[in-house]
Amino acid sequence: MNITFGRSASFLISGAVVAHTLWTSAAPAMTYPIYAREWHLSPAVTTGIFAIYPVVVVLVLILSGDISDYIGLRATMLSGLLFSIAGVLLFALGPNVVWIYGGRTLMGVGVGLSATPSAAAMVEFASLRGKSSASAAIAACQGVGLVAAALVGGALIQYAPYPTRSNFWVLFAVLSTIFAFTAGLPRHTPSEEKGPWKIRPVSVPKSLRPVFAVSAFAMSLSYALGAITLSLGAQIAIELVGSTNSLVNGAIIALFSSSSAVVSVAGRKLPPSLAILLGSIACILCGGFLVLSSLSHSLALFTSSMITAGIAYSMLFSGGLGLISAHAPAHHRGGAISALLLSAYLVQGCMAFVLGLLATAAGLTIAIEAGAAVLGVIAFATITLALATGPGRSSAY
Repeated sequence: MNITFGRSASFLISGAVVAHTLWTSAAPAMTYPIYAREWHLSPAVTTGIFAIYPVVVVLVLILSGDISDYIGLRATMLSGLLFSIAGVLLFALGPNVVWIYGGRTLMGVGVGLSATPSAAAMVEFASLRGKSSASAAIAACQGVGLVAAALVGGALIQYAPYPTRSNFWVLFAVLSTIFAFTAGLPRHTPSEEKGPWKIRPVSVPKSLRPVFAVSAFAMSLSYALGAITLSLGAQIAIELVGSTNSLVNGAIIALFSSSSAVVSVAGRKLPPSLAILLGSIACILCGGFLVLSSLSHSLALFTSSMITAGIAYSMLFSGGLGLISAHAPAHHRGGAISALLLSAYLVQGCMAFVLGLLATAAGLTIAIEAGAAVLGVIAFATITLALATGPGRSSAY
């Protein structure tokens, strides 16, 4: 593609790359029960498929978290998309769980490379009046990606032939299209650092650390919530609630994403500190609904937990990202967002892996109760830290 897109088109294309990070992350969620049934896998193995992804993302962020500040947003996003496409292809062709783990690893590399620059690009290409709500737009794009993963995946698994493959062939086509449009983004932006890039530890400037701590707790809480929803959501619907239709289960899980996207737009003018506080409270409520749904086998309570989870995720993500974006200088923005995502993905990977082991050893209900308890502890810590930091620090949004 030989054309270069303008600011508005570049903003939308960057949003599509953001959406791909969540679509790619969530795409296998509806196939975990099928893998478990056909290949006789334990919950530890299926949640391991999910957990290896954030672990790889963390490693990529550690090694190359600020690479987009040096080689450019476009080049980094294109590299990430190539790895994501390769990972999806392994899922589409994979005959056994080894291929699935390989595909998940490549997806992790792809998302690790593209998550930071796509978010930074949306901030970069937002109009001057829209920069203050760019974090809400990013959260909305994530919601779109999750909705697509749940609904498209659920429909194809339930009604299309080859239920473990059709979903990934469609995603392969979508990512290839996004790659073609991403090639038309501006090659360089004013926020790039001068000089060659080299591997260095992800770090946060000392002046940003108090704000970063609040943002990191909020973002980590949102991703911990996502770990429960995406790694165990389909299994909860089937084993505990008794819903066997993949499209119905996908639609319920999509309520998480759609409520997240709606709240992202509706609450885009909320100060980050208030969004973080409200999101933490919603997270505690979500944990309660999830535990009650597993104990009572109630589809209505499970649905309520997904809606509340979406509200919590949106508030926490928008608040955490909005807070750091408002305070980080443009030339440090990529590195700061990478450090933020690093902490979030690390928590997500640990959460998914431990819950998988617990579900295998003690049962899914115990794993859900433990997960809800951990969410409550992190939420309380986030509220405490946000209040201690004070609203004055986070008013710029």
